[in-house]
Amino acid sequence: MDFYGVVEKRRTVRDFDPHATIDAETIQRIISAGLQAPSNDHLRDWHFVVIRDRSVILKLIEIIPKGISAEDMQKLLSDWHLDDPVQQECYRNAVPKQYRMFADACCVVVPLFKQKTDILHPENLSHLNGFASIWCSIENILLAATAEEYCCTLRIPLGNEEEWTRKVLNFPAEYRFPCLIAIGKKRTDANEIQQKEYSLQERIHFDRWG
Repeated sequence: MDFYGVVEKRRTVRDFDPHATIDAETIQRIISAGLQAPSNDHLRDWHFVVIRDRSVILKLIEIIPKGISAEDMQKLLSDWHLDDPVQQECYRNAVPKQYRMFADACCVVVPLFKQKTDILHPENLSHLNGFASIWCSIENILLAATAEEYCCTLRIPLGNEEEWTRKVLNFPAEYRFPCLIAIGKKRTDANEIQQKEYSLQERIHFDRWG
């Protein structure tokens, strides 16, 4: 599969085959792709905790809600100002699966990076360089997993999930994680989520906006 084929094929999947597996060599190739991403300080001071032990995965996701009521789902859509019908349908599909998608994954990857400044109150955009770099690495991981015929989804931590994850996995205090990544094989009956249509010509502005 060529690069553009991988980009086109990559889609977020939240319905994994719980019986599928992934071997260490495949994981190493995927993480190696992540480590080739651009790094803000040229040090690539990133680490990746890869969890295949089902008992550890289940311990890690204890903190994630296992479902959501229709009333709470409607309140979430309203509070987050999710007004577009396609966007709403995506969230209605995604939110109830936050626990199950990790429980059924072949493995969970926790990318770690050092953030030298207050990520929630940066003085300027440059203070977010470390955070930006790890997301470049994550995108490489998503594409590499696709090239290996696996699918991915991710969850950005909410509330005290970061503290819980550090406690379960025992990674050093100076490291933070931007998300959990689930890697797995797509179930045959997985939902196909409608993509928002866009016009390439309307999104590209040559030389100036207009």
